[in-house]
Parts: sequence; C-alpha cells; structure tokens
Amino acid sequence: MRGFLSVYSKELRNYFLTPVAYVFISIFLFTTGAFTFYMGGFYERGRADLEPFFAWHPWLFLFLIPAVSMRLWAEERKTGTLELLTTLPLSIWELVAAKFLAAWTFTGICLILTGTIWITVNYLGIPDNGVIFASYVGSFIMAGGYLAMGSCISSLTKNQVTAFVISVVVCLVFTVSGFPLVIASFQSWLPQFMIDTISRFSFLTNFQEITMGILELRNIVYFISLIVFWLFINTVILKYKKA
Repeated sequence: MRGFLSVYSKELRNYFLTPVAYVFISIFLFTTGAFTFYMGGFYERGRADLEPFFAWHPWLFLFLIPAVSMRLWAEERKTGTLELLTTLPLSIWELVAAKFLAAWTFTGICLILTGTIWITVNYLGIPDNGVIFASYVGSFIMAGGYLAMGSCISSLTKNQVTAFVISVVVCLVFTVSGFPLVIASFQSWLPQFMIDTISRFSFLTNFQEITMGILELRNIVYFISLIVFWLFINTVILKYKKA
C-alpha cells in the first residue's frame, strides 16, 4: 500500500510542478464559465440552474481529458523510465491504478474549482441543488471514463501528440454513439435492439440521464465498468510490452 500511495502522490505532485497543470486549470475554468454564461445563454434563459454548464462537459472533456492522459505512459516510454517504474514492488495493475487515480484526482480538483459557478447560481436564484450535485458526480465519473481510455492509448505509443489524437478519436466515438444523427443513420438497416445497444454505450446518453437528477445504478455501472475495462486493457498492453 505504501508503494501504491508513493506512486500516486508522486504523479499527482508532478502535475503541479509544471506549468501544464495551471494552464489546463485556467483553460478549463475559462471555457466552462464562458460556455455557461455566454454561449449557454444563462441569463437569457431566466432559470437558476446549471444545465448549460453541464451540457458542455462531454465536449470539453473530449479534448481536455486526452491532454491530461496523453503523458501518463507515453512520457514514461519516451524517457525510458517505464522499465525503472516496473521494477518497483508493485504489480502492473497497481501502477496503472495509481497513475490513473492521480490523473482522476487532478480532474476532480478542476471540477471542485468550478464550485464558484454553483455558488453564483445559488446567489442569483433557488436552484435544485440535488440535481446539480448528481450532475457533478456524473461529470466526475464520466471524466474517469475518458481518462481510462486515454491512459490505455497512451501506453501504446511514445509520442504524446499521437496519443492525444487517437484518444480524441476514440472518445469521440463513445461520445456521439447515442447522438440522434448517428442513431438515425442506423435505423434504416439495423434492428431496434442493436440501435438501443449502441445508444446505451454513449457517454451523452448516460450523462444526460444523470444531469436530470437521476443517479440510476445502470449509469454508474456503465461508467465504472468502462473504466475497469480500459484499465484492464492498459495493464495487458504494459505486460505485453514488458515481456
């Protein structure tokens, strides 16, 4: 456990030892604020809620989360420290989990910093804070899904830019699979049960249900299962490369 916490704390600390973390946090806070109050038409809607705020999260995460995950393993491979890391008294799975949790914690910190928007909404009106809390939980676990994908893809290459581009493409597939335009393209030649299955794999579909204030078990299980699956593949890839 001590070795696991050592890797976790080192990874989390490294985010704040470089300007990357502060640039990422600044961009995230600026874009969420701009999309909520300006592009989301917060004032024009005349409603005290954070629907515009959370509506943009899947699209922001689509590009920002791969920027966090691209360095997780690609940098280790490029600098040659991956071999050193695997000599620690930890299993590959524990290393994967420690690095992933550090990145997930960093993302959670970014979300917590947007709490000022939540405070602002409560100052301006009387929102349904239960719905907002559920949406924050959903956003956090959705970010974990993006991170797990990005971590797995980062282990495939030494080039961080390559890892970023591939991660965006893969995450885009999972994001838009439930998009009405995508579903409509399948309706003419696929049976309904397959269309429903494709829709259920969409980040948008599962996240939008959570943002309605309904923390259903199936949505939580979907994201957690996705995280575990991609981290498992991440572990398999690293074991294969180590061999």
